Parts: sequence; structure tokens; C-alpha cells
Amino acid sequence: QVQLAESGGGLVQTGGSLRLSCTAPGSITAINSMGWSRQAPGKQRELVASITTGGTTNLADSVKGRFTISRDNAKNTVFLQMNNLKPDDTAVYYCNIRWAWSTYWGQGTQVTVSS
Repeated sequence: QVQLAESGGGLVQTGGSLRLSCTAPGSITAINSMGWSRQAPGKQRELVASITTGGTTNLADSVKGRFTISRDNAKNTVFLQMNNLKPDDTAVYYCNIRWAWSTYWGQGTQVTVSS
């Protein structure tokens, strides 16, 4: 089992910013894609952003222009910079990686945006 370490969630006011990070164990190599999904209460989990090893990114329409995803391959870490946060962004955010033909998930970090 691959343990992913997430950090950076919290409470922020509308218009504020947060930066999430997620690190995979240093013992694994050649991670394919890395990304973030979120799940709000009563809603299905949705993809927020993903990034390939080569740096190609994919962002949900709802966060384009506000969120940026990046990764540090040397440190097996993926980041989600979230700016101009809105109450609709309130959710548990889950990191995921695609490695060795399997997908692994973090435990989730809460992001709450107050109006």
C-alpha cells in the first residue's frame, strides 16, 4: 500500500488562498499522473486537477483561472495552489497518484471557505 501525505487544508474567507501539497514515498519512482479530487457533503467526488510526468495539466472548468497544479518529480510531490476561493470550493480534497497500473488516494484534507 502506498501512503500519501497531504497537508495545507484549513479555513479561509472568500477570496482567500490556500496551497495543498501531497507527497508520495521516496521509495517509489516513475509516478505517472498526480492529481486532486474533491468531495463536498452530499455530492459525488469530482476531479479538480491533474498533471502528468511531463507537466501536462488538466483543470476542471469550475477552477480554471483560480487553481494551479504543479509537481516536483524529484520529491514525489504535487501541489494545488488555490486562489480566489469561493464557498462552493468547500470540500474534502483528496490527492491521488497513478503508479504501477494502480491508483492510490490520500486520506483527504478539509478545505472550508467562509462567506
